[in-house]
Amino acid sequence: MSGIYIHVPFCKQRCAYCDFYTEVAPQFIETYIDALVREFYLRKDYLPVAPVRSIYFGGGTPSVLSVAHFNRIFNAVSELYKLDEDAEITLEANPDDLTDAYLSEIASLPFERLSIGVQSFDDGDLKRINRRHTSLQAIEAVRNAQKAGFMNISIDLIYGLPGQDLERWKKQLEQAFALKVQHISAYGLTYEEGTKLWRQRAKGEVRATTDETMNEMYQLLLETVKNNGFEAYEISNFAKPGFRSRHNSSYWKQRPYIGLGPSAHSFDGVSRQWNVASIRKYTDALANNSPSFEREELTLFDRYNDYIMVSLRTSEGIDEAYIRLEFGKELASYCLENIKRFIQTEKIYRLNGNFRLTTAGILISDHIIMTLMKV
Repeated sequence: MSGIYIHVPFCKQRCAYCDFYTEVAPQFIETYIDALVREFYLRKDYLPVAPVRSIYFGGGTPSVLSVAHFNRIFNAVSELYKLDEDAEITLEANPDDLTDAYLSEIASLPFERLSIGVQSFDDGDLKRINRRHTSLQAIEAVRNAQKAGFMNISIDLIYGLPGQDLERWKKQLEQAFALKVQHISAYGLTYEEGTKLWRQRAKGEVRATTDETMNEMYQLLLETVKNNGFEAYEISNFAKPGFRSRHNSSYWKQRPYIGLGPSAHSFDGVSRQWNVASIRKYTDALANNSPSFEREELTLFDRYNDYIMVSLRTSEGIDEAYIRLEFGKELASYCLENIKRFIQTEKIYRLNGNFRLTTAGILISDHIIMTLMKV
């Protein structure tokens, strides 16, 4: 099984925390669609001959596209690929785009999963991070989607926002679960270099939440998702049984996928490649039938490190037998030797041949991953 990721790099305004490649440039949408469809055909042989298990429209803001745009993309997909019978097809959307009218327009399209970028239900938070929707619009977006028949809805939340304390985070979670969604992705705020929030912190205009409070917020998150019948299947992802993101899970299981659009990444099992992060360079290159990208052949150590980095974040953890089979005895011994200290300090436990993080381990997961990686 393989996956398709489509990067839609357009936003109506730039969020203060975001370091993804996006532009406020709606005048390039039509040219982008032309180039994207051309890229589909030029790279039709990139994926192995196997059914496509998932398609994910990410961004940016894919919900700025029209039905006509989506139809052109899905026509290319249907001509070039065989979709799995129950393929997961996800649309990322901004809450204020999900009006009754827009949902009615896209009803004819094969989307069966929505990922809604809520981030916060607090209007003060939303203003500080330069989101363009209100808390009421976020709530209405979920209800509109449910009314339109979507039974697989995910929302994104951010904790540790400037000025947010534990009590305010608790209210965010209460509102999120009151909406009866099937999936929640919750991320601790990071100050990415070059973003507006990063500059504000550097000037002393905002303060980062302390590590202690961040840990308390995460522990509250774990308690709340468990109490609401959600599985914590990855450090930042939580789902009702049967509603895990199949697309993201395929990344974590290192299955092949193709990424299309500016800055999109692809993986074929032995190499990674990424498109140029520029709408203009991307469209110009494809106008000449020559995609602009960089490619990296993965060494044995690269593949091992990738496996450690993504697998330890999941509830399944690291499979000792898989490491030995895929990467050899030397790297298996290296992993086992370095993991001992974390087992002894109860940061990792072993179950059925897999090494998994405890709650205490999750709080220092970056340190553990770096220790187990081979440099």
